[in-house]
Amino acid sequence: MFRCEWISASEEVSSVVAGEYGEFVVTDFGAVGNGVTDDARAIQQAIDACSAAGGGIVVFPAGKTFLAGPLHMRSNVNLHLRPNSVLLANPNESIYNESAFGANEGEGMMWLSGKDIRNFTISGTGRIDGNAVAFMGAELDDSYELKPVTTFDPRPHVLTLINARNVRISDVTIANSAYWTVHLVGCYDVAISNISLLNNLKVRNGDGIDIDHSRKVRISNCFIESGDDCICLKNRREFEEYGPCEDVVVTNCIMTSRSCAVKIGSENMDRIARVLFDNCIVTESNRGIGIQNRDEGTVEDVTFSNMIVDCKLFSDVWWGKSEPIYVTSYPRARGNHKDAGWRFPKGATKGACGEVRNIRFINIASTSENGIFIGCDTPGKVSDILLSNVDLTLKKQTAFKGGVYDRRPCEGEGFVKSDVFGIFAENASGVTVRDFQVSANDFPGYAAPTNFVNCTDIRVSPADHVW
Repeated sequence: MFRCEWISASEEVSSVVAGEYGEFVVTDFGAVGNGVTDDARAIQQAIDACSAAGGGIVVFPAGKTFLAGPLHMRSNVNLHLRPNSVLLANPNESIYNESAFGANEGEGMMWLSGKDIRNFTISGTGRIDGNAVAFMGAELDDSYELKPVTTFDPRPHVLTLINARNVRISDVTIANSAYWTVHLVGCYDVAISNISLLNNLKVRNGDGIDIDHSRKVRISNCFIESGDDCICLKNRREFEEYGPCEDVVVTNCIMTSRSCAVKIGSENMDRIARVLFDNCIVTESNRGIGIQNRDEGTVEDVTFSNMIVDCKLFSDVWWGKSEPIYVTSYPRARGNHKDAGWRFPKGATKGACGEVRNIRFINIASTSENGIFIGCDTPGKVSDILLSNVDLTLKKQTAFKGGVYDRRPCEGEGFVKSDVFGIFAENASGVTVRDFQVSANDFPGYAAPTNFVNCTDIRVSPADHVW
């Protein structure tokens, strides 16, 4: 039996004063830390007192588990988890009622959240745990069933920051999210470093870090495992007032995903630009590097360099067909999904997809059960794509049948059946390939290094190497 206590915004901040070095220890405010009692009231009092005092450190003592329902972050607060401390999401679905997407309640609620805050930090070597399996349905072979919902989904996102500035997240472990894990909306000047983000690989929608309408974001030296996308850049329609997603750098990270480890899209109603992924490793993923433009926004000036990408096939529950590199723009499918009304511009019943251009892949070594896929619905909508010093080893690793590329979510046919090519492109323009090497080794269904269908301005040099 869990005991829940609530504090309203109008209640006075606790009279407990800060300890040495401006520390506000949550147990001094009444938190029990036994993993059974809901400590949200006490923790919120500590956060509020810290911010009201002008800033400081909210401390979770070592070796204790603090069960808590929803919490609101404040400005000038450092949420610090000491070694072997755990902040654990209360599994009671009924207490999560603040939507992670405003009026759209169909894609989860918020657990830890902050809006219009400044100078916020999460630090320490403790653990923030979203208690994911408590919110899931039955366990399947490579996923969990999602509980049936209509227009309201109670699953909590771990951390949602909206219009936050000067955000630092370092060293902690963030784990077991039931939905998205770290969601940055309209944020500016964010640095995430040295964290372990360890989600259950069977949890659908379990994104790692979502950078949404945000700018000046740096992610470095992180280890991320997530059922859904590990790092994803996007522009959701619910937050269109925050403008484009720009100036993002990701370096020295290791990622594993059942969907797409590194993704841009699919939600993009604005502009995503000036992005760099460098010195990263992708392992055991269904798709490696993906640009999945499905809305009217554009994607441009993106570089992926010095990366190792290993992919293999998973079931159709997960988007992707083991494409190590994937660059696409197709109109989003219409449907009756719980959030379908939020996928298109207001009043529209169908969508459009914007241009993808000036995308560079430099020094990429990949092993996969499929080749590179580049495609769009209209000739030239995907353009100026560079693949330089890209090595692909085709290696059969699973019993899943190959010879399929995945366009989902899109209007029309979602799966493209084909022989396996090192690069398969349709309707693209201005594709430059330099020093592309394919090792096929009698891979089943392999046809040739490249296949350009209805493409223009294709430059391949020197001649493809195949052995």
